[in-house]
Amino acid sequence: MSDGADPFRLVAIRFDEGSIGRAQPDVEHERAVAAYDLIEQNSFRPLGQPPGPYALILSLVEKRLVFDVRTAGGEPLVTHVLSLTPFRKIVKDYFLICESYHAAIRTGSPSRIEAIDMGRRGIHNEGSELLRERLAGKIEIDFDTARRLFTLVCALFRRG
Repeated sequence: MSDGADPFRLVAIRFDEGSIGRAQPDVEHERAVAAYDLIEQNSFRPLGQPPGPYALILSLVEKRLVFDVRTAGGEPLVTHVLSLTPFRKIVKDYFLICESYHAAIRTGSPSRIEAIDMGRRGIHNEGSELLRERLAGKIEIDFDTARRLFTLVCALFRRG
């Protein structure tokens, strides 16, 4: 768990509305919750940058996810751009299994719900590891931070 004294953490996340845009209220809520969870507990170390804490502005430019890393006061530090192409299939699979999970909650047996949930967590872990790999050499994050950040990336894919 990150404590307040850890300089290698995010303290703010903002979405560039010009590129990401607004979504329906339920999707906006999902994004806000994912951002809140990430801020509450994270380990975020932009390599080659001074200790933070940091603010992060996320935007989408030409099918790429842009990480605009700044000081907590808003001074630009570094920008990293990730192609979204490697994430498309995994996010699609994650959304499909989430739909199955929600349907199973209404009508499925406990063993079916548990099996689907295990699959959901497995795909989520796969996406989290992919995110860590794509950020390697740019931003060092632990697995739990990668999971929270992947949740946020999934929320950005949702249009409502």
